[in-house]
Amino acid sequence: MSNKGLQTRLVAAGKAPRYEGGSAVNPSIVRASTVVFQNTAQQREMRERRGHDRLFTYGARGTPTAFALEDAVSELEGAYRTRLLPTGLAAIAMTLLSYLRPGDHVLISDSAYQPVRQLAHQFLEPYGIAFSFFAADGSDVEAKWRPNTQLLYVESPGSLVYEMCDLPALAEIAHARGAWVAADNTWGSGCQYRPLALGADISVMAATKYLSGHSDVMMGTVATTRDAWEPLAQRCDAFGMTVSPDDAWLVLRGIRTLIPRLAMHERHALKVAQWLASQRGVTTLFCPALTSHPGHDLWQRDCQGTNGLISFELTPGTSQATVDRFIDSLELFGIGASWGGHESLVTQAHMTQARSVTDWSQRGPVVRLHIGLEDPNDLIDDLARALERAGM
Repeated sequence: MSNKGLQTRLVAAGKAPRYEGGSAVNPSIVRASTVVFQNTAQQREMRERRGHDRLFTYGARGTPTAFALEDAVSELEGAYRTRLLPTGLAAIAMTLLSYLRPGDHVLISDSAYQPVRQLAHQFLEPYGIAFSFFAADGSDVEAKWRPNTQLLYVESPGSLVYEMCDLPALAEIAHARGAWVAADNTWGSGCQYRPLALGADISVMAATKYLSGHSDVMMGTVATTRDAWEPLAQRCDAFGMTVSPDDAWLVLRGIRTLIPRLAMHERHALKVAQWLASQRGVTTLFCPALTSHPGHDLWQRDCQGTNGLISFELTPGTSQATVDRFIDSLELFGIGASWGGHESLVTQAHMTQARSVTDWSQRGPVVRLHIGLEDPNDLIDDLARALERAGM
């Protein structure tokens, strides 16, 4: 036993336990702020290399737990490397910050996640970065292109009503003009849609949703090609962007079951969608896997399945009170804005606020469902009762 004082021994004890046996299935959670080095030469070398190499040098630059998740997301996305951010919106913001400068112009899809509009008005505009929204199908991109357009930002399938765009064609347009292409891939989760393989340079996901899969973690990811990596890495390091290792471990655990969970969400959602199609109060169903969906052909070409998201439009003129009564009558659907967990959710989509290129003012109310892992027959019964109670 050491002859040093008890307090000194308690500070040093247990840092390198000795044991024999096998290894755990999953990587350990490594929590760290300070990282210590063997000697000054190693510390100096690590600091010189950390601008380009992924090294464990300080907690703000990630720990081995975060590195493990980065590798898993890179594998999922077919990316060169990945960075982790505190939320999906933070991942979007860091993407815009990394590839745009004052005086630049960015084209943003009309189908983008609605908070991106607030980000554009509250951040891009005051800092001298111009933006325009283009039609969700990409049909007006060339007409809206400017000499200073540096980034094309797409979301396909789109938020809320799942519009499809021809990403390879749009990437060709952008790259011919020397611009980057970024895609929000939260819907596709890396395995149902792969923007980097379709020509994008940057792929953003909210790991909060299907990657985590349990509605208990906030996180975003940005994965890039080799050519697009440096601007993102430099900005993330400059702003000290990192995530909790505990959260990284939870998302890594969720990824292990991502594919079978998505398959179950898909089966359940398609069964519910088929039932909704026969309901008299439903005028339009939104799901790219349905042959009636406007972007179905692109979905067949570019996607490998669908997920638990379906939306539907009610008869134009349906009152807000009727919509509220329908939603409030549901018993198995939580009322919430997110999705991607094991549970079913419902929320109203306010399309006149979420779109500016497409005119939704004469359309009926839109309700979005996330179909979870519950028995779909129970969900259908619940929807039927709610429609009846709402008088639809």
